[in-house]
Amino acid sequence: QIFNQHNAETPNLEQAFHRMAQMETNLDHDVSWFLLPSYWAKMVVALISFLCFANSYDGDFVFDDSEAIINNKDLRAETPLGDLWYHDFWGSKLSSNTSHKSYRPLTVLTFRINYLFAGGFYPVGFHVINIILHCTISVLMVDVFSILLGGLQFSNKGRRLNLAPKSSLLAALLFAVHPVHTECVAGIVGRADLLCALFFLLSFLGYCKAFKENKEGHTFSVFWVLVSVVLGAIAMLCKEQGITILGLNAVFDALVINKINLLELIRKLLYKDKSLVNGGLLRKGLLFRITLLLCGGASILYIRWRIMGTGPPAFTEVDNPASFADSLFVRAINYNYYYSLNAWLLLCPWWLCFDWSMGCIPLIKSVSDWRIIALAALWFCLIGLICQALCSEDSHKRRILTLGLGFLIIPFLPASNLFFRVGFVVAERVIYLPSIGYCILFTYGFSLLSKQAKKKKILAVAVLGILLINVMRCALRSSQWRSEEQLFRSALSVCPLNAKVHYNVGKNLADKGNQSAAIKYYREAVRLNPKYVHAMNNLGNILKERNELHEAEELLSLAVQIQPDFAAAWMNLGIVQNSLRRFEEAEQSYWTAIKHRKKYPDCYYNLGRLYADLNRHIDALNAWRNATVLKPEHSLAWNNMIILLDNTGNLAQAEAVGREALELIPNDHSLMFSLANVLGKSQKYKESEALFLKAIKANPNAASYHGNLAVLYHRWGNLDLAKKHYEVSLKLDPMAPGTKENYSLLRRKLEQLQKKGG
Repeated sequence: QIFNQHNAETPNLEQAFHRMAQMETNLDHDVSWFLLPSYWAKMVVALISFLCFANSYDGDFVFDDSEAIINNKDLRAETPLGDLWYHDFWGSKLSSNTSHKSYRPLTVLTFRINYLFAGGFYPVGFHVINIILHCTISVLMVDVFSILLGGLQFSNKGRRLNLAPKSSLLAALLFAVHPVHTECVAGIVGRADLLCALFFLLSFLGYCKAFKENKEGHTFSVFWVLVSVVLGAIAMLCKEQGITILGLNAVFDALVINKINLLELIRKLLYKDKSLVNGGLLRKGLLFRITLLLCGGASILYIRWRIMGTGPPAFTEVDNPASFADSLFVRAINYNYYYSLNAWLLLCPWWLCFDWSMGCIPLIKSVSDWRIIALAALWFCLIGLICQALCSEDSHKRRILTLGLGFLIIPFLPASNLFFRVGFVVAERVIYLPSIGYCILFTYGFSLLSKQAKKKKILAVAVLGILLINVMRCALRSSQWRSEEQLFRSALSVCPLNAKVHYNVGKNLADKGNQSAAIKYYREAVRLNPKYVHAMNNLGNILKERNELHEAEELLSLAVQIQPDFAAAWMNLGIVQNSLRRFEEAEQSYWTAIKHRKKYPDCYYNLGRLYADLNRHIDALNAWRNATVLKPEHSLAWNNMIILLDNTGNLAQAEAVGREALELIPNDHSLMFSLANVLGKSQKYKESEALFLKAIKANPNAASYHGNLAVLYHRWGNLDLAKKHYEVSLKLDPMAPGTKENYSLLRRKLEQLQKKGG
């Protein structure tokens, strides 16, 4: 209802309007809850939402953060800003066959700003922004819930009235402390959902502002409707779900502004009732506004389609097994089971996991599976709520239930598999926005219980208990998101059948040098998913390093057999075959890897090592040169070129390559060392000495650096300095090859000089 007042104001007129409105909608009347002024309510919500996730501020980059942030070239200054509009969320070209088509340029732009201000990849700044965003969204929820639960009404001063202050505070608190939001807040890539939610809510509030009476007395403002569309477009540029706000704005317009009874509308449409037009739909501008929303939405989708291209993203069966099922029945029943799991996460967010794919949720293949009960329970509840939303004689009840269901279902549609295949089974991040609908329904249910309950304070204490448990659960879950080790291990008890969980635990252990424990988890990942080629590749790598070459070869051969275009596995297979001295097979494996990944500097480097072992020096130099062209900072390839040229007597060429390498990588001490050796052999002692000293300053504990500098001084005739560095070298590595002999020669020479001097 919109009040259009033009009369002179009396001192208590606004309060009178507030009382009149409350008589119409009495959601707060029976709710035993705290009544706070709007400012204090928002302060409380902000503080509590901050407390929930504050301990994530100094967490690491975890899980998807590596690909979306650390390995994303779009964050670096050398990448033109314009490229962000043609790349996906992970930095790949949208036109690429490997792109996931997740188009979120504004989110990537905020990551880039974070990186710029932090001066590098320091996670604190990224985490702090996420926490601030969630607090801001939670505060906005107070206003949003006051409209959704209390209606949109204005005083004669043009101020929006909060007709459900207690209910809106409760709903905002439920949203702020919901543990399912931890992934979005504590995981940096969750920024996409947070930014999307922020502009989603601003779009909704902007749409509501369109109905504030202006000076000309018009019932709505076209300007604010268009602003709402623009904000919806911005939300979609943060994450795809943002576009759904335009549909929700239309639903809100129909139910709250025009007070349409959906059941009655359907009946009139079926019977072509002329009162449909005479009833005021056209007069109130509903069709015009919906046309604006439709045109805006269609334009946004068309532009996105043109940028993205028509090709759908390429997902694999392990990402979303139900979508690859041949039977329509199996697909439908499993999709519905996934919906019930999402609903359960909203109701009881205790079992949370960073990844629900790859065997975590086995497919339902027959109606005898007991999990069918979950589907039945979900649809029983949904049908009951829909019937009440359509058929209830209480218009207030119809409005709240329909809005609750709308905000629960509509933002979830892009993740539902109904319109296109998605790359996950269940993802906690995608229910950040649908949780708004859950909070509406929970709050309305609480108000109904309060109305019936004789001891309302006990009910209020129970809800307080739920909030407190959720706060503690958020804090615990946030701490698990602080590091990959804690995050991955927390998933073992939730999804023990998930091969990816075991793979990630194993990878984390391997990165820390605990290969024995890593092998155990990699083996379990392969056992759970015999086609898990990445686990096979990593396990094969570890076995190769432990010199268990035959099993490593079996695993890597199986990996490339399952996925013939797996370039990394082909390269690793080549390394193993090279170690087994099967050089022709190794060369073939390397070239197969390069065939599947044209720009593969590491593979060219390993190919060069193979050619060097076969004394094919020209081929080795060409391979290493290719590696440095593709990756100019490839220190190992540069080093090997210098060393090979040095060993074959091409000192001038070795010097030229060394100088070229140091221009590109000026702080690499290993390159300084290699070039210093070459210069020493060329009798450029002064320059060689400077490079040796610079290398030692960068890496003072390298025995070979001191030993070779001692050799330089020995040749140069600086015998005291030679003696000093021989001794340092032997102290660092008593078994250093050649150093003992050189030191003995030096001592004999010094003794002879002393005798001559005597």
